[in-house]
Amino acid sequence: MIDIYAATGMERPDISILSDEFLEEVSQLPQKNLKMELLRKLINDEIRSVSRTNVIQERKFSEMLESAINRYQNRALTTAEIIAELVAMAKELSDTKGRGEQLQLGDSELAFYDAVCQNDSAVMEIGDETLKTIARELIVAVRESTTIDWSLKESVRTGLRARVRRLLNKYDYPPDRQDRAVELEIEQAERLANDLAAWYRSGGGVGG
Repeated sequence: MIDIYAATGMERPDISILSDEFLEEVSQLPQKNLKMELLRKLINDEIRSVSRTNVIQERKFSEMLESAINRYQNRALTTAEIIAELVAMAKELSDTKGRGEQLQLGDSELAFYDAVCQNDSAVMEIGDETLKTIARELIVAVRESTTIDWSLKESVRTGLRARVRRLLNKYDYPPDRQDRAVELEIEQAERLANDLAAWYRSGGGVGG
């Protein structure tokens, strides 16, 4: 298998840092096909990193990447256009790293915030501060429901679903949006199961 970084003469980047300088260096590469493949791999690597903690962001960027590649393969985008789109996507991925600090949410809280903050007018009417409060209380509820092997126990999942639903009702979360929100929160909790189990074993406190 070709080493895409070696083929472009570039060093393998730290995928946790998609810097403007690196993306500018990519954009200056003369080999268009290698440039596109490098950006595609870079974004795929970063999506895999995101997927370990944030269900919503993983789905968002996976769908964006798949859509862009499909349009390129169907000749709806030129090589130059797909490169421009991938550069923009990489920058947006990089920008997501500061969202938690901007929203004053820890990484785990941000993941639960994204799961409860659906892009829907009925949900957004609740207000951002209330949605943040829901996210903070959700992470507490999930952690308090966590046992070392909680993800293997359907009884724990059932209890957690009920607790999440009570919390959503407490803050007047739209009833017709609750089923999806509850399932997203359960999926998010499972994605963070290892971290939550470690927190449980250590007797950790609440927060990010």
